[in-house]
Amino acid sequence: MDRLDKLLKPGGNTSKATVPTTSNIDEEHPSQQVCPVCGGIGWISYDAPVGHPNFGKAFRCTCQLADLESRQLDRLRRLSNMHHLERMTFDTFVPNGYGLNSEQRKSLKLAFDRAFEFARKPQGWLLLRGNYGCGKTHLAAAIANECLSRRQPVLFINVPDLLDHLRATYGPNSEVSFDERFDEVRDAPVLILDDLGTQNATPWAQEKLYQIFNHRYNAQLPTVITTNQDLEDIDPRLRSRLLHVEFVNQVKIMAPDFRGMGAGQARPELSSLGDHHDQAFDSFDLREGELPADQSNELAQVLAIAQQYAADVYASKTGKYPIGYSRGIEEDPSYRPTDSTPKPPNWLVFTGDYGCGKTHLAAAIANELAGWGYPVVFVVVPDLLDHLRAAFAPQSAVSYDKQFDDVRKADFLVLDDLGTESATPCAREKLYQLINHRYAARLPTVITTALKPKQLDPKVATRIADPAHCITLPISAPSYRGGKRRDAASKRKLPAPRRVK
Repeated sequence: MDRLDKLLKPGGNTSKATVPTTSNIDEEHPSQQVCPVCGGIGWISYDAPVGHPNFGKAFRCTCQLADLESRQLDRLRRLSNMHHLERMTFDTFVPNGYGLNSEQRKSLKLAFDRAFEFARKPQGWLLLRGNYGCGKTHLAAAIANECLSRRQPVLFINVPDLLDHLRATYGPNSEVSFDERFDEVRDAPVLILDDLGTQNATPWAQEKLYQIFNHRYNAQLPTVITTNQDLEDIDPRLRSRLLHVEFVNQVKIMAPDFRGMGAGQARPELSSLGDHHDQAFDSFDLREGELPADQSNELAQVLAIAQQYAADVYASKTGKYPIGYSRGIEEDPSYRPTDSTPKPPNWLVFTGDYGCGKTHLAAAIANELAGWGYPVVFVVVPDLLDHLRAAFAPQSAVSYDKQFDDVRKADFLVLDDLGTESATPCAREKLYQLINHRYAARLPTVITTALKPKQLDPKVATRIADPAHCITLPISAPSYRGGKRRDAASKRKLPAPRRVK
């Protein structure tokens, strides 16, 4: 405390920083050097006269700047929730798209090039416009990941989430004040606002967004905005900033839903399987050496069932099994099933805690089928409901009925994260209609949920609980996220596909 008093004492007419008289060697840890400017305290004061703006003030020492920058980077990374978007890089983006015409391909390539240039040298504003799933968010996240790889502080945030974060600061348990959080967003060295226009347009929300836009516009701070809205539909005060052609680089992406395309074949518009392109059977980790043997063996059994299920779905439609998969039947490309051929279950349901591997296995089945040319739809249930709500908008390019039928009648459907949706009466009714149709039509469906059957809508739970048409696979393993990671070379060879009884 004496040292701090000496550092902060007033006096003198010089602007030199007060320096402690202690040695620059820590007496308790002689091998560690102490900052010669602040003596390890981290703060300095200036010998300023009374009345000077710096009189009596403490300033952070230069030795603390690197630590301050690191903490700021970590804080922005946590607020950005970037660990969910690590896969969205420029390397994983397909700038030429799939099956696009020349105009669509040109717009997508232009957006990729402009985003890449911005990531290398963030300056001005970049506005990415386009319909749902055209690649806007992937490019925006790729910019953020590129900045983070160079330890450039960046804040990536969805606009509705941003407003929720700001509202949360009014709560009694908030760790930060509204002003702190607001300044953190407004002054971020690089700010990426995803999905402008999807927020609840209350007067308060509009005012806060205008304050952020106006501040960053006047300060010329690097900013990226994505939106699926026409500029005419955006708050005029925001629109006036976005239309400054000398400061805002605007790119409209003409490509259709990127998540509904792949392998040169168009897929139903709502599918987000492209977000899970790296989740395959051979990349599924059995976590041997990390989990108890019974849980690791359970994962191996569930994996084998999932592999066989994919082959059974394919065979039930095409009349033949892919090479390497069979139920003891001759692996002959000309083989056709008969009435005595075992039928696969219509549904497969993976249950377990978040992060246990449910989504990976569901996506692996879908990716395997897609690789064999089988039409697939993969949707996260809350996203599905958002798409259906958006179809009611006047500017929607597709009708609600078509959106709903694309999912309800899909040849193969994955419903990911059932139970996380907003449980409004309308949402429950739509999900029941969807699930009931697929149950009655015996359409192959994979469902993942972290809920127990009794926690689901009873009408939905009765369909899932039918053992004649559905296999439920509980996964007891805990979340693997943030756990041990085994060297890839130590992974066990995958089990051979086995018959499902």
